[in-house]
Amino acid sequence: MTETQTPYQVLARKYRPESFADLIGQDAMVRTLRNAFAADRIHHAFVMTGIRGTGKTTTARIIAKGLNCIGADGQGGPTTEPCGVCEHCVAISEGRHVDVLEMDAASRTGVDDIREIIASVAYRSASARYKIYIIDEVHMLSNNAFNALLKTLEEPPAHVKFIFATTEIRKVPVTVLSRCQRFDLRRIEPDVMIAHLEKVATAEGGQVAHDALALITRAAEGSVRDAMSLLDQAISHGAGETTADQVRAMLGLADRARVLDLFDQIMRGDAAGALEELAAQYADGADPMAVLRDLAEITHWLSVTKITPEAGNDPTIPPEERDRGAQMAASLPMRVLSRAWQMLLKALEEVAQAPNAMMAAEMAIIRLTHVADLPSPEEVLRKWHDATPPAGGGGGGARPAAPGPSGGVPRSAALRGGGTGPQAALAGAVPALAQYPDFAAVVALITEKRDMALLLEVETTLRLVKYSPGRIEFQPTPDAAPDLAARLAGRLQGWTGARWGVSVTSTGGGATLAELRAEEIDAKAAKALENPVVAAVFAAFPTAKIAEISDLRAPEAVEEDATLAETVAAFDPDWDPFEDT
Repeated sequence: MTETQTPYQVLARKYRPESFADLIGQDAMVRTLRNAFAADRIHHAFVMTGIRGTGKTTTARIIAKGLNCIGADGQGGPTTEPCGVCEHCVAISEGRHVDVLEMDAASRTGVDDIREIIASVAYRSASARYKIYIIDEVHMLSNNAFNALLKTLEEPPAHVKFIFATTEIRKVPVTVLSRCQRFDLRRIEPDVMIAHLEKVATAEGGQVAHDALALITRAAEGSVRDAMSLLDQAISHGAGETTADQVRAMLGLADRARVLDLFDQIMRGDAAGALEELAAQYADGADPMAVLRDLAEITHWLSVTKITPEAGNDPTIPPEERDRGAQMAASLPMRVLSRAWQMLLKALEEVAQAPNAMMAAEMAIIRLTHVADLPSPEEVLRKWHDATPPAGGGGGGARPAAPGPSGGVPRSAALRGGGTGPQAALAGAVPALAQYPDFAAVVALITEKRDMALLLEVETTLRLVKYSPGRIEFQPTPDAAPDLAARLAGRLQGWTGARWGVSVTSTGGGATLAELRAEEIDAKAAKALENPVVAAVFAAFPTAKIAEISDLRAPEAVEEDATLAETVAAFDPDWDPFEDT
């Protein structure tokens, strides 16, 4: 490169706005500043906040030029339209003006750096109208630095102006914000960004397709600097003529139309087709994380479009994709979209942590397709209604369920009822052992005393052979404790005050209480499966399992003794199971 050649300047710097007229997407701030300059109501401190690349530092420099501009004839005053040719405008644009001091708070965070500013504000500007301090990333200053700046910021000399810029406004102390005029710079709207990129591309002599510019705009997320950097890269990538496919390859993005195809296959529950499409996109260079991110973006877009159809008119999306999205939003229930959104968020976390991103993405696709065809609650209720037979016309109503799988009293009722012996209410009038007419009463006593370890052993390792009040004979299971008989006898004697004889035999034992309970549950489950409503549920959810079976009869009915089973078995058709007897 010869001395006369100018080094290449990136587009973000080459086309940096030089005046408020060049600043795009910040109309509210520009209007406020113009009115303030026109009315000579210029604040002594400004703070600019917003995301990266929206023009915070650029705006600070434009304000500095406007405050110090003297016009082409050297007679001008503060203005929102700096001439750009006077010595002050040129020096500020080139970053060499002695009275406009830019400081990076990220590298100069301490109180000593602020002391330098405080010491220099007392001196008037060397050549300009105002001495201006531009502090970028001001939120990086330490607390002591902020505190040291407060007094000067509140009452600065008339010739001093402060302009702060930050992306983290919440980290700036309220005491500082209250002394400044705040401007929130907005993200640039897509249509404004596309028009700006077209203008720059034309000025650079590059031919960039409109849909390619839309991809760049979407990737920039409202940041002009990001968009300009991507445009610079796209022009170089396309060698003068850049298409959407080239930009998509440059950004590592999947074709949005193909992502819509993938989303459609997922919603139809086509796991094989969805995996094939994902593999094809991966082979074409798409990043699995980017594909899942695009699926989440489409899910959000369809959800918002379903609520507010006007939101589908995104200028960064081609018309054919908008029409297709509108159709998908109309056909997909909100519950399906919400469920897909939650699962995709979880999948993005898994892909980021997985050792193989493609494997994690495939598993996420499989899960999404698996739940896509689950019936809605309305459909399940409709199936229940269709599968449940109507009440008999001449019977006066459906028959109540049988009291138990074997036709007798449920076992839990038998345990509480005490069999055929005397009731617990007569306990005070009979000898101590008479309160325990059967083994179920002994189990109830252990439960009442909250000896859970002994209760577990009795229910799982004791096979009852013979029982009478004060006498227990049982066959232990192979895993029973050797001292179970002695401990059981000792505990019962201590609780009842009477002597208990507990002996062990090697044969003749029945099933343990735990085995009896399991048999009862299995019988109830088999009985429940005969119900057409339950059968309809298992038809809709083949992998479902019965977790618990509850007796829905009134509590007083459950407490009845064995005679209730005989009564129910021969009930009258008009019998009300909830009627007091």
